[in-house]
Amino acid sequence: MRKRFEVKLTAQQRKELKKAFRGGRAPVLELRRLQILMMSDINGPALSDAAISENLGCSESTVVNMRRRFVKRGFEDCIKRKKQDKPSRKKVLDGHSEARLIALACSNPPEGRSKWTLRLLADRLVELEIIDSLSHETVRSVLKKRFKAPSKEKLVHSS
Repeated sequence: MRKRFEVKLTAQQRKELKKAFRGGRAPVLELRRLQILMMSDINGPALSDAAISENLGCSESTVVNMRRRFVKRGFEDCIKRKKQDKPSRKKVLDGHSEARLIALACSNPPEGRSKWTLRLLADRLVELEIIDSLSHETVRSVLKKRFKAPSKEKLVHSS
């Protein structure tokens, strides 16, 4: 019986698949998807869905869905996870309020304090009526995202 969604890999795509298997780092889910494509290639082994699922330890529906995704979305898009059209969670801070938070964190701490704490920053943003309520964890994640450790080239070592 002819498969409804046939995987026909080009020579360049096969070369990329082999390169991913040889070395480098790729998430396990992506490697499994690459293996499914490689095994179901018409120009290659062209194994049945049952044989592929048995070899890789996944269900036949996973193999069918992977082939369908390849035909409908293309090579690159079927390997990577699809971005959500509508994120499941709305951002607490928008760009303007994040900028205010960062400016506040870079400013001098309040009197009686040697430095800003996450809870102090969250409370001050609420006090300034930038946002109605804010968790210190949100403050932490915003600051972590914005302030990265300096690169090794910029570090000065005394010797």
